[in-house]
Amino acid sequence: MPHSSTPFQRPVRWVALAGFMGTGKSRIGWELAKALDLYFFDTDKAIERMVHSSVPQFFEEYGEAAFREYERQLLERVAQLEKTVVSLGGGSFVSPHNQQILKARGPVVVLEATLETIFERTRRSNRPLLKSDNPLERIRELLELRRESYAQGDIFVSTDGRDSSEVVAEIVERLWEWRKARDGEMGRVNSKLA
Repeated sequence: MPHSSTPFQRPVRWVALAGFMGTGKSRIGWELAKALDLYFFDTDKAIERMVHSSVPQFFEEYGEAAFREYERQLLERVAQLEKTVVSLGGGSFVSPHNQQILKARGPVVVLEATLETIFERTRRSNRPLLKSDNPLERIRELLELRRESYAQGDIFVSTDGRDSSEVVAEIVERLWEWRKARDGEMGRVNSKLA
């Protein structure tokens, strides 16, 4: 890439990707980080390094509540990072405490997909929350339980039947719109204070 004296322009310096398992948070997050010239941070991978165990093993040995506590502590640190795209675990954004921390830091992009797409993408995985005689019905239940939580996001993008580069391009465009709207609000607040 030729050297340019113009600094790289990006809409944000920090963004989190939320959404149900199988919506593409890790893949899209990594590609988005490349597109925005930011670091990439996957919270599930970080927890696995912290506890020296896979997420499924940790769930089995210590339960979901213990996992969510590690996740909460990690998110408080992640919110302090600079120049980062954060890929959240599927249940991270369900907690109102986590929502507050993340939304105060920057925009939260919620990746969405249909029930069928999620099932297709996760059916061969060993995800602990899908250990069920009827994983499709379990996905439906969890999606319904988390619907209101995911609705607290700032930007919503579907990954259904789309190439990851197309999804990333839409996210970047929507982040610019988010920033423009936020900068407009800040300008209105400042003019009222003047």
